[in-house]
Amino acid sequence: MSERIAKFIARSGVCSRRKAEELILQQRVTVNGETVISPAFNIEGNEVVKIDGEKLAQAEQTRVWLYYKPVGLVTTHKDDKGRPTVFENLPENMPRVISVGRLDLNSEGLLILTNNGDLSRKLELPENGWSRRYKVKVHGKIVKSKIEELEKGVTIEGIKYAPAKIETDVEKGSNSWFTITLKEGKNREVRNLMKYAGLDVARLIRISYGPFQLGNMKKGEVREVNNKTLKEQLGSKFITN
Repeated sequence: MSERIAKFIARSGVCSRRKAEELILQQRVTVNGETVISPAFNIEGNEVVKIDGEKLAQAEQTRVWLYYKPVGLVTTHKDDKGRPTVFENLPENMPRVISVGRLDLNSEGLLILTNNGDLSRKLELPENGWSRRYKVKVHGKIVKSKIEELEKGVTIEGIKYAPAKIETDVEKGSNSWFTITLKEGKNREVRNLMKYAGLDVARLIRISYGPFQLGNMKKGEVREVNNKTLKEQLGSKFITN
């Protein structure tokens, strides 16, 4: 059965389908030596597909891993500033993977990895309704009215943030721990919300993403999600190859 070239590239784990479409429009993709100029191009799957002259591996069965990202790693394959990346610190026996969303340099916790770029993009979409939960250590005085604003949803510097669920776990002097649940996971959302409330984030740990939990994982640990669990947790979102 034929499929769109962009979907094929995404399933190979190189990038998301959207990024694959950009590469095609930049005329960086060839099929059997011919440059592809449209993302609507269909292939059967036995062709030689290359990006920038490098042959693409055949798409494999969809696989998903949970990773405890430590502080100090950037969630990117290459960093112009030369900082260490998540992907440089994964076990050598892992195939090429991409992440579902990101965690910034100074954040830690659960990061979902997959060899299927198309699946990665689908799992990031807000319409999935998946919650992201974080344990957050903050410094500063908690102002109840500010927390209530965050729970109703706020606009900060022109960016609208959906209501956040904020539970106070520990409050001791100027140090507190919250559990914060978000529906969208915008860039640096937790840090921006806390800053709005007059609080400084000292530690930020993502403990769950949708149905997947950090649990008792240790920093730097990688665990593959078995096929049965994938089908149970993802349902129709799970792509079989």
